[in-house]
Amino acid sequence: MQARYRYRFYPTDQQKQALAKTFGCTRYVWNEALAHCQAVGKYVGYNALSKRLTGLKQSLEWLKEVSSVALQQSLRQLDQAYRRFFEKKGGFPQFKKKQSKQSDAFSVEGKCVYLAKIGNIKPIWSRALPSQPSSVTVIKDCAGRYFVSFVVEVSPSKLPAQSPSIGVDLGVKTFATTSDGAQYHSPNSGPLYRRITQLQKQLARRVKGSKRWERTRLRIAKLHARIADRRLDFLHKLSTKLTCENQVVCLEDLNVSGMLKNRKLSKAISRQGWGMFRSLCEAKGDKHGREVRVINRWEATSQYCSQCGWHWGKLDLATRVVVCDGCGAVHDRDENASRNVEQVGMGRRPTLKRTWRLCKPGLSAAVDEASRIPCLVATQRCRD
Repeated sequence: MQARYRYRFYPTDQQKQALAKTFGCTRYVWNEALAHCQAVGKYVGYNALSKRLTGLKQSLEWLKEVSSVALQQSLRQLDQAYRRFFEKKGGFPQFKKKQSKQSDAFSVEGKCVYLAKIGNIKPIWSRALPSQPSSVTVIKDCAGRYFVSFVVEVSPSKLPAQSPSIGVDLGVKTFATTSDGAQYHSPNSGPLYRRITQLQKQLARRVKGSKRWERTRLRIAKLHARIADRRLDFLHKLSTKLTCENQVVCLEDLNVSGMLKNRKLSKAISRQGWGMFRSLCEAKGDKHGREVRVINRWEATSQYCSQCGWHWGKLDLATRVVVCDGCGAVHDRDENASRNVEQVGMGRRPTLKRTWRLCKPGLSAAVDEASRIPCLVATQRCRD
């Protein structure tokens, strides 16, 4: 399987100018090819766009000043974007902006990283590469940081699991609560967000495009990058811990887009990174030979007792501790939900999404709704 290893590097002033020229040329090639496809009304294909690029290089001399590999790679990335759109795996390709993240591919020669028409760069090797990289990508993010990313082949590792299974309930106040009673809190970025709010007010008073406006925008971008790095580091560590210690990780399919419509919780929900956490768990599950099971989003895991199965109905978000009327057990709301997630994911308890429905006289029970049949029979006897 393939994996990416990313390292940061600090280019010289001359290399920054050369990289900026390369980024500008590749961005122009992408936007020009996308505009041509939209004008024609269809995607003409990679070969036709490559021939068109050859004609552009004859008329535009400044396209010859950068590496041809980067220009061809820009067309390949556009081809992949169109393919993902046709397969309904992504949105329609968009035009690239100068302030957005820029990336281009280059070749590797020997043990050093050599960028064509730019020179040698010195990445900060925080860890060794497991194998020889097949491609190299240079990335410049919105905060002005430079990264070099390698695509390498890694072999899946077989680690002994400490536990057969675990259930994970995701939340806002507590990011994750597991069925073994552990709680994991996401890093507190409140002071950074408050500083961003102050800088955004300053940015609104600046003249757009001026030096002060660009300087304030860069400060905001660096704060956002710092928050994103802290969140990604936390998600990587938590997903690695859960997938390495447990053979099966049970998660809940959350309707994040629907939950974001809540104006009071939308900001807090969007800052958690639930979708990224699920993607990381699935990727690391394949790497370490683990299984990640995602239960249905309509499972009422917060409405049932994890010990006796008593149904107490919907709970207000302010209710954090529940006393079961059936067995008298005292449950923490999130911990009880994580245990239900594990039980449903492992098949120890039948699906819970139909057992709470009210049975009305005259309703016909389906074959897969066996839990409703006794109630219907009892109702019919009462009527007789």
